[in-house]
Amino acid sequence: MKPRFFFAILLMAAIAAVLRGTTDEPTITQDELVRRTQEMMDAIVPGNQEPFKKYYADDVLYADEKGRTMDKQALLKDVEPMPKGYSGSIKVVKPQSHIENDVAILSYEMDETEVVFGQQLSARYHQIDTWMRHKGQWQIVATQVMRYYEDPAPGKADVSKFPGYAGTYELGERKTEVTFEGGHLYEQRGSTAKVELIPEGSDVFFRKGVEGRWLFGVGDEGKVVSVIDRRNNEDIVWKKVK
Repeated sequence: MKPRFFFAILLMAAIAAVLRGTTDEPTITQDELVRRTQEMMDAIVPGNQEPFKKYYADDVLYADEKGRTMDKQALLKDVEPMPKGYSGSIKVVKPQSHIENDVAILSYEMDETEVVFGQQLSARYHQIDTWMRHKGQWQIVATQVMRYYEDPAPGKADVSKFPGYAGTYELGERKTEVTFEGGHLYEQRGSTAKVELIPEGSDVFFRKGVEGRWLFGVGDEGKVVSVIDRRNNEDIVWKKVK
């Protein structure tokens, strides 16, 4: 091989490497993943789709906290400015990552604050994004979002009804006891600890940290005949036996 030809090949390889370096992204870091994620969170309130267009792959699989599975087109359509009178922010917290070769998995929580005509709301979410380096670019190819359960605010109830709720309720061979003590209702199954039934409203109760509601059923004679354990809009009915 002639020296001039050899040097020409080296020069072409060097130029190609430089050009490739201007488009290829190096191995990504957790800090950079968090920065990009926060950039997208900051774009939600104004409805700015650009960060989502940039960081989500065209063939992304996106599953949100509402049970929807969306492609990129549907995801972008879902990013729109908040209505007049609404404002808020989402902060990325508690990030964890696993980065290896061309794949990076980022797990994190989102603290959301929303203000609706002066009334402040809050929510917490957990999200996992799978990033892949494809054609030199790091993009998200899959996302899974879930919302943390939060107890509702306690409400007022007619305490004079509480003694009528007390009794033994049966579901097959299982039994649970509802007692009225010191102006409060409690539920106990077998030897487990008593759990307070906290009123959310009239005749509707919840247990702290447990998703679902308890409603007491009344028969034709006006007496309590059952308790409904409502879970995700599905009911399990316990019959009152004494």
